[in-house]
Amino acid sequence: MHAPLPAPLLAALSGRFVAGVAHQAIYDGTRPAYYDRSDVLLGVSRHVIATLEQHGLTRVHRTPLYGIAELARGRSLQAPVAGPLFDPDERKPRDRVIGLLERGRRAALSPRGYRRRQGLTLAVVSRLAPLKQFPLLFDWLVPVLARHSSVNLEIFDAAVGYKSLAALRAALKPLGGRVRFWGRQRDVAAAYRAIDNLLTELPEREALGLNVIEACFAGTPVLAVAAPPFSETMKDGVTGFLYADPRQDAGADFERVLDGIESGKLRPDLGAAAAHLLPFSFDRFAGRIAAVMAGVERMRQAAAVAAASR
Repeated sequence: MHAPLPAPLLAALSGRFVAGVAHQAIYDGTRPAYYDRSDVLLGVSRHVIATLEQHGLTRVHRTPLYGIAELARGRSLQAPVAGPLFDPDERKPRDRVIGLLERGRRAALSPRGYRRRQGLTLAVVSRLAPLKQFPLLFDWLVPVLARHSSVNLEIFDAAVGYKSLAALRAALKPLGGRVRFWGRQRDVAAAYRAIDNLLTELPEREALGLNVIEACFAGTPVLAVAAPPFSETMKDGVTGFLYADPRQDAGADFERVLDGIESGKLRPDLGAAAAHLLPFSFDRFAGRIAAVMAGVERMRQAAAVAAASR
């Protein structure tokens, strides 16, 4: 299983061997109930595995599953298009009304379409969920970005509820028109092609960072905090650049990286990226899953023998 189940359904699995896919890092002590019910947990990254063990979960497979970038999702677009900015809660009149207004915004924006602006284009390509902590990240980065007037910011994908969208807009307000919101994208590859660098979320609540893997396969350099899981999924100086957590240095190291990119002194060695990206290829992923599941089957058989001998 890989998603929360109702308690009666979990109880009905009593006596059965359960493998749980852990694609949520534990960061505040809370966790899905199936984490404790699982006979073995399969973490999607070493970061997730470490958080499971730090919180007392011992039946954890040592091999991270990771993931792959599936950039081909139907018909390819030439450029990003305006999509829904947030997922409305249909129970709330406010969300329904704002959702209707947003449709009007998309209708007005779509004829103009996406036009790349002069200067350096950074972008967020991610669901705008609270666990990503984008408002907190930009509380620290906006003063730096404000000093770099040639840097623009594009926001792709939808927010989880209007409240998340409003919080991010408030954090980015000092940058004015240098920020544009494009909403959910059907063709995410078009978004990666339209930017210079991907800017990731804060790390500790992130499980894997599929957007990092996608950007790397699209040839788009990544800017990420130097911490797991980003230090697993990207290679500093090759697929982009890692910088110190801005909560520790008020964004000083981020500005160092930004200065280097703008001046041309920092250039990722994308030609050396193939070796780093090999573990995230489909063939490697399939082989890893086969080996992990063979190990899970051995564990299941051992558990069955032990139960029979009791």
